[in-house]
Amino acid sequence: MSKSKPIILVVDDDMSSLDAMCETLRRADYQVVPAHSGAEAFQYLSNNDVDLVLTDLFMPTINGMEIMNAARRNDPNIAVIIFTGHGTIENAVEAMKAGAFHYLTKPINIEELRLTVKKALERRELISENIDLKRKVDRKFGFENIIANSKVMQEILDTVVQIAPTRANVLITGDSGTGKELIANAIHYNSNRKNEPFIKVNCAVLAEGVLESELFGHEKGSFTGAIKSRKGMFEMADGGTLFLDEIGDIPLSTQVKLLRVIEEREFVRVGGMESIKINVRLIAATNRDLKKAIQDETFREDLYFRLNVVSLVIPPLRERREDIPIMVQRFMDEFCQENGKPSMTLRKEALEAFMKYKWPGNVRELKNAVESLVVRLKEPIITLDDLPSHIRQNDNIPSPALTVGLTLKEMEKDLIAKTLESVKGNKTQAAKTLGIGLRTLYRKMTEYQLDN
Repeated sequence: MSKSKPIILVVDDDMSSLDAMCETLRRADYQVVPAHSGAEAFQYLSNNDVDLVLTDLFMPTINGMEIMNAARRNDPNIAVIIFTGHGTIENAVEAMKAGAFHYLTKPINIEELRLTVKKALERRELISENIDLKRKVDRKFGFENIIANSKVMQEILDTVVQIAPTRANVLITGDSGTGKELIANAIHYNSNRKNEPFIKVNCAVLAEGVLESELFGHEKGSFTGAIKSRKGMFEMADGGTLFLDEIGDIPLSTQVKLLRVIEEREFVRVGGMESIKINVRLIAATNRDLKKAIQDETFREDLYFRLNVVSLVIPPLRERREDIPIMVQRFMDEFCQENGKPSMTLRKEALEAFMKYKWPGNVRELKNAVESLVVRLKEPIITLDDLPSHIRQNDNIPSPALTVGLTLKEMEKDLIAKTLESVKGNKTQAAKTLGIGLRTLYRKMTEYQLDN
C-alpha cells in the first residue's frame, strides 16, 4: 500500500453516480481515479497500482466481476467493493464469496460509503504488514526457530556462530522462558557434533539419587530397584553434546562428581568400579544467579568456571521488544496451521498492547497467549478487545507491598504463600515466577510449613 494518499479506482457507467462518489472520497482525502466503463478500468489497471477498487456490478461489455478478477490478478490482496441496485443483491453476495470485500446498494449512502472504504483500506494495510512480517520470518535471522530481529539477539547469534564449531563448554543464563534451550540447540546443530547425540537433562525435576543415576548410569544391584545395569546420559551423549538445564539446582554432592567428569573426561557408574572415558561437550543453562549461589555456598566456584568457558546471557523479552512482532506472526502462523484455521493478523492497537506489556513469562508466555487467541477466536483479525485484560490494559502483576516489622524470613514465607495462591497451587509455575528452582521451592515450603 502506498505511503501517500490511498489510490481508489471508481468504476461506474452512470456519470452522476460516479461523480458523486468521487467527490465524496476526495473530500475524505483519498486520491480518486474515475472510470466511466469497464474498458477504461481495464486500461488503468494494466498500467497502474491501486489500493482499492469500487465498481458497479452490472455494466455493458465488461461487468464488475470481470474488473475484480483483473484487479486481483495484478494484486491478490487488493480490496474490492461492489455496488449494485436493490434487485441484484444476491449477485453482490456471490461477488463477495468470490473475493469482494463488501457490497453497497444504490443509491449509495455517503456515510456508509466512507466507513466501508475506511475498513477496506485498514484491512489491506493489515494484510500488507502481515506479508512483510512473514517475509522477515522466512529469512530466519541466522538460525531456524530463533527470532533475532533485535540487536542484542543478533549479537548473541553472532557469538553462537563463532563458538559452535569449538569444543568449549557454554553456560547460558537468563530468566525462565527466554529461549535458552533454543540457543543450546543452535550451538549443537551448528557444530561438528551435529550428527552425534544431543542429550537433554532437566536437573531441577530429579531428586539427588535419581539425578546421579541419570547422569552417570548405574550397575545392577547398586540400589533398590536397580534390576539391571543402565547407561547414563554422559554415556548416551558420547561424541555429542549434553545439555544440563537448570544446572543451578544440582546438589553439592553431585556437583563434585560433575566437576571430576569435566576435568578428567571419565566417570564411574553408580555402584560400579570401572572408569568410563567419554568425549562430551557440555552446555549448561540456569535462571539462577550462580555468582550469588557461590556466595551462599550452594554452588561450587570451581564448577562454575569449568562450565562458564563461554557465557551467553539471554535478555528477557521486555528488553528486546523489536522481536515481538515477528514472534507473534510466527506463532500465529504455526498455531493456525496446527489447528486448520486461516491466517490471522493483529490490528495495530493490539500489536501495540503486545509491545507495551512486560511479559514476565517471556517468550513462553507470549507463545501461550498467541495460541489462546488462535484457538478461541473465529475472526481472522485480532483486535485490542480480543486480548486478555492484563495485556490489553497493561496491568502487570504489582509487586507485593513491604510490611515494616516483618523479618526477611517472614516476608519470604508470605511471598511464597501468595505466589502459590496466585497460580492455584501450581508449584512449577510458582517456582518460575519466583525465579527459583523447583527443588528450592519444595525445601522452602517444608521449612515454612506451607501445605504441599
